[in-house]
Amino acid sequence: MAVIGLDVGSTGCKCIIFSDNGINEAYSYEEYERFLSCTTISSEIIWNSVKTVIKSSILNYKTQNNFEPVRAICISSFGESFVPVDADGNALSEIMLYTDSRGKGECEEFIMQMPEKEIMQISGVKPHPMYSLPKIAWIRKHQPDTFKNTWKFLLIEDFIIFKLCNMTFIDYSLASRTMAFNVSTKCWDEKLLALAGINSSKLSTPVPSGTSVGKIINTLALELGLPDDVIIVTGGHDQVCAAVGAGVLSLGTAIDGIGTVECITPAFSKPILEPNFLENNYACVPYALNGMFVTYAFNFTGGSLLKWFRDNFAFKETLQAKETGESVYKILDDNCTLLPSSVMVIPHFAGSGTPDMNPSDTGSIIGLSFNHGMPQIYRAILEGVTFEMKYNMELLSSVGVEIKELRAVGGGAKSKLWLGIKAAITGCKILVLEVDEAGITGAAMMASVASGVYQSLEEASHFFIKIKDTIEPDPELARIYALMYENYKSYRNKKPNC
Repeated sequence: MAVIGLDVGSTGCKCIIFSDNGINEAYSYEEYERFLSCTTISSEIIWNSVKTVIKSSILNYKTQNNFEPVRAICISSFGESFVPVDADGNALSEIMLYTDSRGKGECEEFIMQMPEKEIMQISGVKPHPMYSLPKIAWIRKHQPDTFKNTWKFLLIEDFIIFKLCNMTFIDYSLASRTMAFNVSTKCWDEKLLALAGINSSKLSTPVPSGTSVGKIINTLALELGLPDDVIIVTGGHDQVCAAVGAGVLSLGTAIDGIGTVECITPAFSKPILEPNFLENNYACVPYALNGMFVTYAFNFTGGSLLKWFRDNFAFKETLQAKETGESVYKILDDNCTLLPSSVMVIPHFAGSGTPDMNPSDTGSIIGLSFNHGMPQIYRAILEGVTFEMKYNMELLSSVGVEIKELRAVGGGAKSKLWLGIKAAITGCKILVLEVDEAGITGAAMMASVASGVYQSLEEASHFFIKIKDTIEPDPELARIYALMYENYKSYRNKKPNC
């Protein structure tokens, strides 16, 4: 028996077919044809790409000997964005992405009607125009005909589910990205919906991640080359699915996705709705494991800051990489100073992520002298990005979210130097995973449980998740970094002179 993990992103979508022992049997990716600067996207572009990657994966899979039939499809997707559809399922407008500024005024009106603290304690998120509810209110005010003709407002997951099986279900983690979901009762909240002038009938039915919600439409199964008894399974927000795919299945563990943006997603056992948690822009999100929750701590400049350094300063290393076929980052790692840098980097080059969420924040390189060169500055960037994540982990610890083990995925997980720095600064054991696509792997794990291959995600994890390396904190480095971290916090939180 085989299952499909589908990851629908904002720039493209991926599909992987897994055998029931967790082996990647076929892969397909398609980037959307659109301008990246656009804040909207056509739902048809997304749907056509989804069909393309499924068909392509199936064609590749069927060329193999003794292939097993696909039994389930599970979806991981980005959050917040939605498409209004009419009673026939036709899209009434383009999808407004989370980067779209529409809804800002409506969000401010919400806070005038209901105290911000109350909104946070119900929804588990700090009010922000990126969420679905303010944008729905914007449509109601500025596009009344669209609002009047809307049968359902579908987020990406439930839109794809609707297209696959003609049912409208959404998992709890993506429902929580609307700002209309009560994370304690796990239902749509009528008081929040009233802020936008809608009722729950215009939204999909919320269910847990990993729920089987229907069978694929017969004609669509034929078009895609699938059996007509394939079940469709709710997955979740891409970060939630990635946490599952990394094996974050117990307290004290978190996935560390070290990509363009770095995001740490830890699990905890009860909803945290305290002001000092939510006001720091940490969301409280229902997790794929029953009764558990996660949050997202992130920094906008993870790998993107290294790319900036590479493109502006590492000309010699880039040329060497082209000549040798070696990664430029591996060359930078090899040439890096062995000792902690005396330069300090505040990595807010694209504004700050959690806890501040200040787009006006700027980065700094502090303490430069003629004694410093590229090796010291490069290491300082690795340290500064990691200090920023340590700062987030310290704030999470203050509300009871302890992280003892980080499971590293993404491009940054290939750097043993960076992981060693990370272990020493955070005090965490770092597990490096073999999996490259944690979100799709998590979706496939949920599909395998929903289709009866495994009884639980814990059982599925033994087959889908492999540990490639383990890195323990170096005690001497940890001692030095503990002193440096106090300096980092001092620089980071220094108020500019008025």
